[in-house]
Amino acid sequence: MIEVQRWNVKCQDPKDGSGDVIVDLPSDLLVSMGLIIGDELTIEVVDGAIVLTAKAKDQTTP
Repeated sequence: MIEVQRWNVKCQDPKDGSGDVIVDLPSDLLVSMGLIIGDELTIEVVDGAIVLTAKAKDQTTP
């Protein structure tokens, strides 16, 4: 069974008019997911929650 972990973060407006947001991921989230700077994530919404999943190291971006 997969353990569900949740974090609350604030989205920051980069003020560039793009409509994008910046989300600083907490260090305990990075550690628990085994992430390092440069890793890529997929982002999807599941039942109203944003779910982050690490992309495989050999997966290419289209």
